[in-house]
Amino acid sequence: MFSGEAEIQARRRTLAVLQDEIRTVLDASRGLSQAYEFLLQNDQEGLQACIEKIKKSEDDTESLRRTLTRELGEIGNMLINREDLLRTSYDIEEIAGYVSGTAFRFKQISPKILKKAGLDKDCKELIDLSIESVNHLNRVVHTLSINPLEALEMAQEVQKVERTVDQKYRVLIAKIFKEVNSIKDLIVLKDIVEEIEDLSDRCLDASDSITIVALGL
Repeated sequence: MFSGEAEIQARRRTLAVLQDEIRTVLDASRGLSQAYEFLLQNDQEGLQACIEKIKKSEDDTESLRRTLTRELGEIGNMLINREDLLRTSYDIEEIAGYVSGTAFRFKQISPKILKKAGLDKDCKELIDLSIESVNHLNRVVHTLSINPLEALEMAQEVQKVERTVDQKYRVLIAKIFKEVNSIKDLIVLKDIVEEIEDLSDRCLDASDSITIVALGL
């Protein structure tokens, strides 16, 4: 096999693992929305089942990142952008951690607090936006192997969603401080919305890393 063909095959293998990784994270983020619905319904069994499923996705994401690390180690210097690929993989793995952390915190808040303060719909909107951010990131990663230039353009969508998340996060934080009297509930809700906002930030970080990868393809 010619060296150029070997490089192409190596790139395809690494991008395939990266695609599997972001797909796993996307599934976990969609599970976050389901977990939130169980929280509002006060369905603790359903919530716990979602948390366990999300934790499994987090473990699977870590496993895929390790696979990619091995692949890149075996490839050696064949790919000049292997450090950028690894950085992207770590960024995606961090997203899974934020999804899992947010789901875990759902167990620490009562749905009555959310509904009483009128925060249930606001939190749902923030969660949906974070999932949209992961979904855009998933599309960017899958476009890398087909059309890197198109992936560059699509990465801008992640940035747009992240800005919207930032705006809604600020409004929601202010509302939480105004409407929630219990210190414990205030701290937990603040942690939840911060985790969701950080999740969106990590999507932007991953998108930036992917932009660097696309420039090197």
